[in-house]
Amino acid sequence: MTERTARIDRKTAETEVAVSLRLDGQGRTRCDTGFAFADHMLTLLGFWAGFDLEVTCRGDHEVDAHHSLEDVGLALGQALLAAAGDRTGIERVGYARVPMDEALAEVTVDLSGRPYLVYLENTLPAVVAGEEKDVWREFFKSLAVCAKMNLHVCFVYGQNGHHQLEAAFKALGLSLRRALAAGRTGVPSTKGSLDR
Repeated sequence: MTERTARIDRKTAETEVAVSLRLDGQGRTRCDTGFAFADHMLTLLGFWAGFDLEVTCRGDHEVDAHHSLEDVGLALGQALLAAAGDRTGIERVGYARVPMDEALAEVTVDLSGRPYLVYLENTLPAVVAGEEKDVWREFFKSLAVCAKMNLHVCFVYGQNGHHQLEAAFKALGLSLRRALAAGRTGVPSTKGSLDR
């Protein structure tokens, strides 16, 4: 398998984001989004996926974290799509269910070429680490759209918002690791293509 890497630079009037991604890495990460909690979540994602991941974001932090996390999701999704190439030989689907103390989250991904997000949460507190909880739905939506994947995120139960999101990001990392693992021959689709 050829080296699976990508770099995405995205600049708008609201944010400036750079993502460097190596899918077959050592779980080394360096994240600086301007929001320490987001850096923590992205670090978990990279570590559990086995990615080498660098993310920087300069955004309109005086507004809130919304634009920054949305655009980080967009850039990371673009990097995933580019690094995966034509997806020949990958498993395509990955699933993980991860606990974190009282919280349990499960994530399923299908690198199908069809973007779709199912986001089931009714247990997250309204505010997590100083930001409204909706910024995380926007992150996952942006990621799913730009990576062209089905992404199902379910917060099964929990009380502490940090624990719930930590479980979800670990599960996302493990799911992507499994979905991107080499082990098949050819394109993993009965249609013969993941782009239609």
